[in-house]
Amino acid sequence: MIRLAGIGKTYRSGEVEFQALKDVDVTIERGEYVAILGASGSGKSTLMNLVGCLDRPTTGKYFLDGTDVSQMSRTELAHVRNQKLGFVFQSFNLLRRTTALENVELPLLYRRGLSSAEKAQRARGMLQKVGLADKERSYPSQMSGGQQQRVAIARALVNEPAVLLADEPTGNLDSQTSLEIMNLFRGLNESGLTVVLVTHEYDIARFAKRHITLRDGRVISDILWGQTLKESVPGAVGA
Repeated sequence: MIRLAGIGKTYRSGEVEFQALKDVDVTIERGEYVAILGASGSGKSTLMNLVGCLDRPTTGKYFLDGTDVSQMSRTELAHVRNQKLGFVFQSFNLLRRTTALENVELPLLYRRGLSSAEKAQRARGMLQKVGLADKERSYPSQMSGGQQQRVAIARALVNEPAVLLADEPTGNLDSQTSLEIMNLFRGLNESGLTVVLVTHEYDIARFAKRHITLRDGRVISDILWGQTLKESVPGAVGA
């Protein structure tokens, strides 16, 4: 589903260069549940931006579902994001003056061939899937943080993406609500959805079946249920 080959990302500010990613090689198969771990500044957010087609690599190639997207235009990347990827963020990113149902419908505005009734029906189905069938007329201010994140997850799923990308999805939630959200992700993965999670918390990463750890822009370990797939730094661990 995802193949990164020799990926590097360099940011420039005047004459100063900063290498956020250095020669990253990662393959994620369809249906995997992967956590990307690392401290602040490790490169995990940059990697998520590249995987999410929000940015392009400076060097290397990125293949998403068999297509090289590393040199696509912004318009082409936007199309790929809408068709292939679903995003969940720490801050929920819901529109405050629209209902839960309307928030979930948003990605469908760019979907051709669906009537307004079909869009509403699909959005209702997603709200039901995340346990919020009774909240479709509620506004974000009328919902708890966990409920808002469930709306965000429903919105990410409404276009039936091939990959769900979650960037620190429990960062604004308490422990019990975080557990509920992670169990929801686990259920989605068990139904066949590919899930890629960025986090700095091992308690959250443990829900994933594979841990990829970054340090200083490089992959230092890649561990699948206790099986080390890659370990480039002596003593590196998956957390």
